[in-house]
Amino acid sequence: MASSALGTVYLIPTFLDENNLEPIPAYVLNGIRECQVFFVENERSARRYLKQMWKEMVIDNYEWFAIHKAEDEVGTAFRQQLQRGKTIGIISEAGCPGVADPGQVLVAIAQQMGAVVKPFVGPSSILLALMASGMNGQQFRFNGYLPIDNAHRNKMLKDLETESAKNNCTQIFIETPYRNNQLVEAMLAQCKPDTRLCIAVDLTGANEFVITRSIKNWKSNKIDIHKRPAIFLLHAG
Repeated sequence: MASSALGTVYLIPTFLDENNLEPIPAYVLNGIRECQVFFVENERSARRYLKQMWKEMVIDNYEWFAIHKAEDEVGTAFRQQLQRGKTIGIISEAGCPGVADPGQVLVAIAQQMGAVVKPFVGPSSILLALMASGMNGQQFRFNGYLPIDNAHRNKMLKDLETESAKNNCTQIFIETPYRNNQLVEAMLAQCKPDTRLCIAVDLTGANEFVITRSIKNWKSNKIDIHKRPAIFLLHAG
């Protein structure tokens, strides 16, 4: 049972594209207005986002903590705010907090303490890409970032492809935008011709596209997605 003496944690989604707030449900604003303290992955972008959502908000009236990798001192501050009965908002750099996001460490603390944790609906690049890929949405795995080292990355790509074929599983992963093209080239070189690859770029943005093709087909239709936010899905038949 949650303790009524503790504060409440609101998991506040943010935009994937800062020029498009439409994917943020209207009720999220009500949650923002109830918050007294914010723990955020990037304070500058979080402040800008909240002002877009609520122009009358006086930013300096709130306490701010940067999550980064949720170091011990941040965890301690988080516990203290909950013990004081504060309503806390957690905001990721993009999408939903706690999903591929360091905020999960703070959410774990809240759960351990027995605080109420309320997730708000918002855009997730992982789910949006999966929805539009045409791949298996009942068996999927998010793998985060692949290794930077070429040999390790190539081995992991082969392992993911093998696991996908064995378990009928959609493999989902991301890359730092300036290394997108290198990752695509690696997939085209390492994966089997009939394996399907979905590339989802600029989700919710004006230049969004989600395209699923076989590796063989991608080799004939190469794209340049250098420095563009992207997510990749792989399914081997």
